[in-house]
Amino acid sequence: MVGSKIMLFGPKNEVVGLDIGSRSIKVAEVSESKKGWTLKKFGTIDIDPGAIEEGVVKDHQNVANAIRQLYQNYNIKQQNVAISIGGYSVIVKNITIQNMPEEQLHESINFEAEQYIPFDINDVNLDFQILGEAEQNPNQMNVLLVAAKKDMVNDYINLIDMAGLNLCIIDIDAFALQNIYEFNYGAQEENVALIDIGASKTSVNILKNNTSVFMRDVSLGCNQIYQRIVSIANCTMVEAEAIMLSDKPDKLSTEELKEIISSSVSDWCDEIRRAFDFFYSTNPDDRIKQIVLSGGASNIKEFRELLAMQSSAEVKIINPFEKTNITSEQLDDAYLNQLAPQAAISMGLAIRRVDDK
Repeated sequence: MVGSKIMLFGPKNEVVGLDIGSRSIKVAEVSESKKGWTLKKFGTIDIDPGAIEEGVVKDHQNVANAIRQLYQNYNIKQQNVAISIGGYSVIVKNITIQNMPEEQLHESINFEAEQYIPFDINDVNLDFQILGEAEQNPNQMNVLLVAAKKDMVNDYINLIDMAGLNLCIIDIDAFALQNIYEFNYGAQEENVALIDIGASKTSVNILKNNTSVFMRDVSLGCNQIYQRIVSIANCTMVEAEAIMLSDKPDKLSTEELKEIISSSVSDWCDEIRRAFDFFYSTNPDDRIKQIVLSGGASNIKEFRELLAMQSSAEVKIINPFEKTNITSEQLDDAYLNQLAPQAAISMGLAIRRVDDK
């Protein structure tokens, strides 16, 4: 479940990346050859509001049907899939413990994790990755610890089973994002914050020397905007999304829409600033120089400008297709450019391989 590495394997090891969000599902399929990586398929499908809430699948049949329809729409044959999870049912922590061999840590991980995990240790699936020797103490090592609630993991296993697919990898949203970022942009010497803002969740992942040192998920996203439109315009969530994307919204004045967006964007920036402040409190000499955005909200210009001003960092939008060859006539450049920020997690999953760590 933890970590990602890119290796050369044959097609039998390939997976389709499936990013299951609360309002849409994104699918990406890539292939690897001597000429590099090629995007074979990319597409999205909307799911009904309420089918998934805060990462919890509420309507399995509805979501499984959407996944099957997505496969059909884009004529995808590969049955092996990689998915990712996030939200409050997933805990990611950097911990420092006494040096020990990996085999020994496998045996003692439950004991080590218990003090860091706010859930009953019997209710979670645990995984870890040894990051190396602790800077301050050579007798200790840094370990990335991941815990995911078993009921949530089982929910997604059942969901993929209902969709008739073969689940090979369950990753973490923030790691999938980190995977595609490193794949496209390589190692960075400066501190970088990867921020994904979706419909109902914002993920913050701060990288220092290309290692994740701080991670936080917050229950904020585009749904905030949609819900405020619903309450003022007395419309459905689906209509609210259309109003949000419209140049000349009906049922709302342009000023009202602008005010709703400004208010929501301000909330997001406040939460991101809190996350940064927490990082700075434990890393006082560090500064985040660059913020890389993904998710639907990254297209909101006002959000990017306010975030850049408040954080004193360069803000840019990720292009997950940057290092990928696009040869298929079915993949329209304008379509891919528009949806690029929303494709990041599914692309990060698509470049995983069945037996990597």
